[in-house]
Amino acid sequence: MRRHIVTGGAGFIGSHLCEALVERGDAVMCVDDFSSGSEENIRALAGSGLFQVLHGDVCSVLDEVDGPVSAVAHLASPASPADYLTHPLETLAAGSRGTEAALRLAQAQGARFVLASTSEVYGDPLVHPQREDYWGNVNPVGPRSVYDEAKRFSEAMVAAFRRTLGLDAGIVRIFNTYGPRLRAGDGRVVSNFIVQALSNQPLTIYGDGSQTRSFCYVDDTVSGLLRMLDTDVPGPVNLGNPAELHVAELAQLVLHLTGSSASFVYRPLPEDDPTRRRPDVAKAKELLGWEPSVTAEEGLKRSIEWFRSQGFGLEAS
Repeated sequence: MRRHIVTGGAGFIGSHLCEALVERGDAVMCVDDFSSGSEENIRALAGSGLFQVLHGDVCSVLDEVDGPVSAVAHLASPASPADYLTHPLETLAAGSRGTEAALRLAQAQGARFVLASTSEVYGDPLVHPQREDYWGNVNPVGPRSVYDEAKRFSEAMVAAFRRTLGLDAGIVRIFNTYGPRLRAGDGRVVSNFIVQALSNQPLTIYGDGSQTRSFCYVDDTVSGLLRMLDTDVPGPVNLGNPAELHVAELAQLVLHLTGSSASFVYRPLPEDDPTRRRPDVAKAKELLGWEPSVTAEEGLKRSIEWFRSQGFGLEAS
């Protein structure tokens, strides 16, 4: 039986990854301090004999892992703007000391290691769409740098462990992912729009809404992570949906799918906010046999139903 360590396993993407691994018969140890993850996200796994939780900070708790480990998936990090701007030092620590601790565990166990990096390493890109050989355009001292540079440093450390110590390590760069278990009010545009629409509150658009994002449904992202865990591909490999949407288009689509009559309110664009974002996924297709399959409309429908199931919109029905 394969046994995986998933750091950040109680988070949004991490909990879906834990579920997918258990569903296919793998044992999983979820490592999380629940600073941004939630026990509710992994509650359904609690009764499984294949699932364990190690509660603690990834920077210090991995010494407590015992028994064999087949793979380490490192997802531990604040990921939403609300979290990493509120906890900048913790974000930097997760990307540096946390990544090193996870790498050393994989090295000691002879395990496969996969880093969940981010499209934010491309910053506000000057190349479009973004390919893995693009080095990015990142402000190293801006407010977003605590997340962007933490992930860039993580990638550098993974590459060094692979080159120097021969670790079987790989990197995926995850583009904007959405779906069930996104936290309301976490600062991500999809959850913000859905919650506001279901509550008949004005949808907050930063800037004029002309900036673009490429939204990937969480099931597709997890499918790519599983394929990366099961190979020896070093990466980096983009995981994202190349269907590019203007933020204003996303807002209109959410209103249509929710049936909301909410209006829009405009706020200044945050500092260093990327103007365009779209992955080139040719490498994922070639090396992993992966490409996204869930359309924006279908993924948003599923996400909206999940938010409704959490009680959002009941007051408006």
